[in-house]
Amino acid sequence: MKILTCPMNGPRNINEFQCFGPVKNDPDPATTSDADWARHLFRVDNSRGVITEWWRHVPSNYFFLAERNATTNEVIRTFTPQDAEARP
Repeated sequence: MKILTCPMNGPRNINEFQCFGPVKNDPDPATTSDADWARHLFRVDNSRGVITEWWRHVPSNYFFLAERNATTNEVIRTFTPQDAEARP
């Protein structure tokens, strides 16, 4: 059984979570074409290495971030969005 640590609920079975994909920076809507918006919304980078993703603990509906190695599928750490804003 794979365990994921929720910042609010602690270690839980991975089946209690849903992944919402990598964190992306939104482009400027005033200068972005429709084609570029579609590419931003629907294309996945599929990159190797460490990525930061949005996750949700389904029973509590709590959203948080997780750093995960996309190559090994190892979760490095989980943290709240507020913790991400506090990092330099």
